[in-house]
Amino acid sequence: MSHPLTRREFLRASAAALGSIAVSRSLLAQPATTQFSNQRYKIAACDWMMLKRQKLGAFKLAKDCGMDGLEVDMGPLSKDPTFRNELAKPDVREKFLAESRKLGIEICSIAMSAFYGQSFPAREIEMPVQDCIDTMKAMNVKIAFLPLGVQGDLAAHPDLRPTIVEKLKKIAPRAEDAGVIIGIETALDAEGDKKLLEEIGSPAIKVYFNFSNAIQNNRDLIAELKPLGRDNICQIHCTDQDGALLQDDKKIDMPKVKQTLDEMGWAGWLVIERSRQEGRSRDVKYNFGANAKYLKSVFQG
Repeated sequence: MSHPLTRREFLRASAAALGSIAVSRSLLAQPATTQFSNQRYKIAACDWMMLKRQKLGAFKLAKDCGMDGLEVDMGPLSKDPTFRNELAKPDVREKFLAESRKLGIEICSIAMSAFYGQSFPAREIEMPVQDCIDTMKAMNVKIAFLPLGVQGDLAAHPDLRPTIVEKLKKIAPRAEDAGVIIGIETALDAEGDKKLLEEIGSPAIKVYFNFSNAIQNNRDLIAELKPLGRDNICQIHCTDQDGALLQDDKKIDMPKVKQTLDEMGWAGWLVIERSRQEGRSRDVKYNFGANAKYLKSVFQG
């Protein structure tokens, strides 16, 4: 026959139960990035290139394509003072984080892809970049992607360099204070990128390396990675321009890329942007699924 609990036993059991509930709630409140397996190299895709720009369905599509993660975009910009960013709404943001956790698709970075079509030197950039930083903090994402857009090509417009550097110096302290990194994409070679980072002088501004920049400018991809160095690369767009899948692209020796990154001691996200097969550019599952499968066979195989 069971005996009734003493008052001390009852209090001890109640405390244990409350502790269990508190732990469960704390786990639910954890950011998505704490709930994913650890890999040296992880594979993700850009939601806007999957035709799911800032859409909740991008997570399921990424899962179906075999991704580990997703680069989520900030939304359109146009002539507006800042992005039309749905993630600024707490309820929308929570849905994204919940879907990330549920499907096991990590948000690897937040992208400001709308700057591709903007004149970075000419427009006001502090408000949109601050809005991106605020979104990163709210979603516990540590890396942002910032293309310098039209006229941001410092190889073609070296006269705009002082303006671009000044703008990046202004946003750098904000990123530093928030504990995040802004990854810039330029058209410079490795030595040019290193000099640019030195001129900006902030640990919060790094290079978001794009294979296509080296390849399309007839530079040796492998020779670009090593001199740029591990600590200057925050993330990689691991694709070329459209025309062929990565496994069929003769311009990229992917096993050699992995060997080089291994030797550099680099680890992080390889994000699929393009490399869609000619004639099937809108077949998202085919292109992104095939590229993810190939990258995983090389970098996680």
